[in-house]
Amino acid sequence: MTTSGTDRSTEPAESNLHLATRPLLRWRTVDLITAVMIGVAFGLAFIGWAQVGNLTSPIFAALPPLGGVLGGFWWLPAVVGGLIIRRPGAALLAMLVGASVEPLLGGQWGIFATLGSGLIQGLGVELGLLIFGYRRFTALSAMLGGALAGLLETPYEWVTYYQEWAVGYISLYGAMMMISGALLGGLVGLGLVRALAATGVLAPFPPGRERAAAHQV
Repeated sequence: MTTSGTDRSTEPAESNLHLATRPLLRWRTVDLITAVMIGVAFGLAFIGWAQVGNLTSPIFAALPPLGGVLGGFWWLPAVVGGLIIRRPGAALLAMLVGASVEPLLGGQWGIFATLGSGLIQGLGVELGLLIFGYRRFTALSAMLGGALAGLLETPYEWVTYYQEWAVGYISLYGAMMMISGALLGGLVGLGLVRALAATGVLAPFPPGRERAAAHQV
């Protein structure tokens, strides 16, 4: 039962959610192909987003940890993959594919560092979906997964890139990463999934079936 203050356009009732076919660990071929395609698409987008980060870095020069506000974009493939396929491991697979494509196209951080980030970010999003038992795919679960990805990514980047930062700096960076993860990763990711569902391309997946059910005459 939903409360009277619930926005149905943002948080559909759980009874209206379409889940992946069971058993969850039995992937269909279309699931695997789609996860890979999502990863490749975002791997290409990562090259452009890295340039956005480079161009905007002077804005954060006075307080570099504020640059974490851009972080959520990096785990969009995990959020989008997890929300579309709705199976354990979908977010992680899409994220790892994206993290593999980026360095192959000339990404600036190297393959091992990029894959390390992809692994951690993907696991963060998976954890957010796992908390709801892979049965709730709403703004709340998307934002939680995005925030957890930011939380887990922060100590990895502290050790890998920002060892000179004090605890206060890295704490501020972590807060920015979590906020960005929830908004730029979680909510934007959910918006992308709904936009794709509206085109009909997600008909074989739960978001597509939700869209069709909502628009039945």
